[in-house]
Parts: sequence; C-alpha cells; structure tokens
Amino acid sequence: MTQLSRLCRALAIMVALAAPGLVDVAVAQSATTYEPKIGQSGKDVIWVPTPQALVDQMLRMAKVTPQDYVVDLGSGDGRTVITAAKIGAKTLGIEYNPEMVELSKRNAAQDGIGEKARFINGDIFVTDFSDATVVTMFLLPSLNLKLRPKLLEMKPGTRLVSNTFNMGDWQPDETANVEKDCPTYCRALMWIVPAKVDGKWQLGQSELTLAQEYQLFRGTLTTGNVETPITDGKIAGDQISFTVAGKAYTGWVRGDGMEGTARGGGADSKWQASRK
Repeated sequence: MTQLSRLCRALAIMVALAAPGLVDVAVAQSATTYEPKIGQSGKDVIWVPTPQALVDQMLRMAKVTPQDYVVDLGSGDGRTVITAAKIGAKTLGIEYNPEMVELSKRNAAQDGIGEKARFINGDIFVTDFSDATVVTMFLLPSLNLKLRPKLLEMKPGTRLVSNTFNMGDWQPDETANVEKDCPTYCRALMWIVPAKVDGKWQLGQSELTLAQEYQLFRGTLTTGNVETPITDGKIAGDQISFTVAGKAYTGWVRGDGMEGTARGGGADSKWQASRK
C-alpha cells in the first residue's frame, strides 16, 4: 500500500467516524434555526397561524380552566397549546411536521412553560386523544368531516373549537367573530359533543321514542294509545331538555338512564327514563 493510499484510507475512516456527530450537529442547528413560512405545505393543509386574538377567543369560548385537558390538532408553532398551558390546563399539541414540533417546544421554553406545554410528532387521524375535554383545530372542512365520527364518540360535554371551518351539517352550538387584532381567519365555532339518546326509552308507564340528529332530537311520548309529539328537543353535552304534553322536561343523560325535573301542569315533578 502506497503512502497516498494509506492517507486516503485514514481520511475515509475519520469521516466515517465523525459522520454521526456531524449529522447530530446539523439536526440540532436545524431545530434552533428553523422558521416556518406562512403557506408552506404540510401533510393535509398548508400552514397558516391562527391569530393570537382568535386563539384567546377560542379558549374563552370553550371556558378552559386548569381542570381541562386541551388537545390542539395540527398544533403548528404551538401558540394555542402554549396559551392554554398559561391558563393552567393540561395540554398536548399533535403536529405532523417534526421541525414544527421542535419549534413549538422552543417557543414554550422561551415563554417559561416548557414543562407544561407538551408536543408530539404524530398523525391526528391515528393518535388517540379521546380523553381530552377540549379539542381545538384549524383544519379544512373536508378534514373536519373526516374527523367528525371520531369526535362524536368523545365523552359528552367535550368542547370542540374550530378556527373558521365548519363540520358539514353538524351546526355549531356557538359562533363568535373577532374584529380587533385579527387580520384574517377571525371566526371561532364551537360544538359540544352530545350524549346519545336515539332510540326508545321507558318513562314511567309511557314510552319515549327519540330520533337524534347531533344536538337536536324529535320524537313522541306514547301513553296507552295516545301518541304526543315532542318539541324543542335539545342536548348540550349530557344535559337534555324537551317539551311534551304541556310539560317542560330538563335533566341529565347517564349512559342508559335519564333523570330530571318536569315543570308544568301546576306542579313540578321528578322523572326518570331508562333505555329499552
């Protein structure tokens, strides 16, 4: 082996040994220098940050408290998660772009809440977030519709808040527009996951037959051969209300049971119903 060959071989070995370290340095530098650009492509959508004024409105609308668990779907630069963490809520941001995840962690650390704001690199259609009490999102309507079956299976009372985009024929329970300090995408929409009441229920000696469509329902109360239509049927989380035969029923849904108070006819009375 010539002296030149020995030198080339030694250089090759040095490069091979140093390569992993060089890669680690490159990744670390990328994590600290990465800056997203508005409109950049992502897995399902382009990235456009939610204005901070709307972030604040979305969390106010959901009445977020330290007792909540807030999950942001497609968390971007982390601003929604960071804001919720500052309120004291448990938080999680699910983001497909690993560079955005690292940027979010850096932003949280700079705000002094690095340990309170959690971010993971994941797919919102695969990751389990079923124990969240509040879900926030800024996704296209087609993606909201794709997620809708999963969202409807969440615990009744879970608040879902979207920046701008709807859920198809599932009408929001509340809508708000922000005019100050919000140049674009300034509408917040909120849905409350309703309890499931579709079907037949035994109410004393009568039978309730309910047909549910999201947070609204219609139906009848059958007593003997008399069938009376139900009006004003609504569900807000696990709270139910309807009117039938001159009485206003309010109460709570607990799985296969319901109970509450009926007002009208000169006196209030307690009521209970069980699923048939």
